[in-house]
Amino acid sequence: MEYEDFRREYLAGGLTRDMLDKHPIAQFERWLEQAVTGGLADPTAMSLSTVDEQGRPWQRLVLLKGVSEKGFVFYTNHGSDKAAAIAANPQVSLLFPWNALDRQVIVGGVVEAMSVAASARYFLTRPRESQLAAWASRQSRSISTRALLEKQMAAMREKFGNGEIPMPDFWGGYRVVPQQIEFWQGGANRLHDRFRYYALDDGNWEIRQLQP
Repeated sequence: MEYEDFRREYLAGGLTRDMLDKHPIAQFERWLEQAVTGGLADPTAMSLSTVDEQGRPWQRLVLLKGVSEKGFVFYTNHGSDKAAAIAANPQVSLLFPWNALDRQVIVGGVVEAMSVAASARYFLTRPRESQLAAWASRQSRSISTRALLEKQMAAMREKFGNGEIPMPDFWGGYRVVPQQIEFWQGGANRLHDRFRYYALDDGNWEIRQLQP
């Protein structure tokens, strides 16, 4: 198989400055709505890139659970690899890979922890099995077999029975406060359209068009 032969033209549509909202979050919400209505699988899935204390980058897919002018929200175990990397270096990047629309959105920013109250409000909305899984999994830790994980899950079911499941103190939310947000629209002949928003000190945003 010759991987060099895998290519296609990006013809889903162009992007011009007059099509952009002056605020990147409003523009993001517009594109996200189009990704949802367009039937994309997992439109809220985003690749989270971190750099750990030894300078090693890593990526993983997480789900967007909230967006506002303050930033992009996700939740995880505070003992996970991603949480450890964020503690060492809060500068991260997000990527929304909306390939079916020939689009991607790239976010660069700084992570801040969500309040316990905000995290708890979201935790209570999760399906019961997801709540139990948050307790059962020692996220990112080694495990000998899946059977052990299933045993830990069964232990949590027995522990909580039919009662309310509280939020673990080792679990919670993070918000990526954006400093830059780029909107990328694929173009014919690799002449893609790229517009990047830069956060200014006065709370406004500067938009620059970048060459592909």
